[in-house]
Amino acid sequence: YAQQVRNNLIFGLGQGAGEPATPAYILDLGVTELVESAALVQIQTDEDEPTAGTVTLTSSYVLTDASTGTVIATGKRSVPSSFDRPRQEYASYRAQIDAENRAARELADLLRLSVAQDLVKHGKKA
Repeated sequence: YAQQVRNNLIFGLGQGAGEPATPAYILDLGVTELVESAALVQIQTDEDEPTAGTVTLTSSYVLTDASTGTVIATGKRSVPSSFDRPRQEYASYRAQIDAENRAARELADLLRLSVAQDLVKHGKKA
């Protein structure tokens, strides 16, 4: 999930061109994941089974000017993504992976916008 956030962010910031050879800014990125059961349905009298879940990806970042080494901004962003948990084990696993992928794309977009706002706030060029 962290690699996906990174790849989507590089694609979004570079508009598909990849990483620049000499970047003007350095983005130090940390990504964590939390998977929770969102709903329980009683299947038998003494057993509850989770039927929905939520993947939450959270990223903290530090934006630094590459030429001077000064920190421009720091921030933290979070994106939840819900998914169904069917009874089949593989289908449940695949649904969670798909939710991670969605959350990674959305988090990368959110980070791209946050970095752009930070650069504008500090009078820097994107």
